[in-house]
Amino acid sequence: MDLKKKAIDIRKDVVKMIHHAGTGHIGGDLSVTDILVALYYEAMNVAPDKFDDPERDRFVMSKGHSVEALYAVLADRGFFPKEELESYSAYGSRFIGHPNNKIPGIEMNTGSLGHGLSIGVGMALAARMDDRSYRVYVVLGDGECDEGSVWEAAMAASHYKLDGLTAFVDRNRLQISGSTEDVMHQDSAEERWASFGWNVLSIPGNDIEAILAGVELAKRTKGKPTVIIANTTKGSGVSFIENKAGWHHKVPSDAELAEALKELDERRSRL
Repeated sequence: MDLKKKAIDIRKDVVKMIHHAGTGHIGGDLSVTDILVALYYEAMNVAPDKFDDPERDRFVMSKGHSVEALYAVLADRGFFPKEELESYSAYGSRFIGHPNNKIPGIEMNTGSLGHGLSIGVGMALAARMDDRSYRVYVVLGDGECDEGSVWEAAMAASHYKLDGLTAFVDRNRLQISGSTEDVMHQDSAEERWASFGWNVLSIPGNDIEAILAGVELAKRTKGKPTVIIANTTKGSGVSFIENKAGWHHKVPSDAELAEALKELDERRSRL
């Protein structure tokens, strides 16, 4: 499978879903898409027919407001019919604006920022206690790292030497109120995580090959958890959305949808 083309297809599904629903966190969806594609199509041991398998890998979308990208990936992987995405954010739909574990493929309700890494720590500890080999992956936003509970979890993961835990920080440098560095600066994110005792990798976060290489390095690291600082572009893949804080939560117009799909098709044709 060509994962680069798959990531473009997922982006198309995301922008169409948000346009249809009239709501969604499009900028963060597009920045995190490549991470989700790398994990769900190659790196993780997870599939619709083994979601009850105790040895399946666990995934927690801590930055739960970027759920549209996760829904699109799960639908494409066959966890539920793709047509159900049309009900996203409709009255009475189970496809709400944050991950909901009533939906096949979702381990945990998330979206209250700062909670997901703590959940991942618990899952990784459970794997050790139950003598299981599964790995745990958590995706955080860089704005989310303003939350103190992230760092409590980071301390615990290091203390317990949870080498089965890998965290991704979607480092797109923008959050709802502007630049992360203006709101609560965090350079160097790498130094901060290292000071908490983590193995730290820093990668181009919209490069699927780099993401997969980072995952493999994390698997070979013993005695400490790994964080992958994924340096992404908010709105990646659609030029007029890229690096625009105003597109953190915004719905494309009919004309903007058409332009976004045209751009994505052109990018796909060049691969």
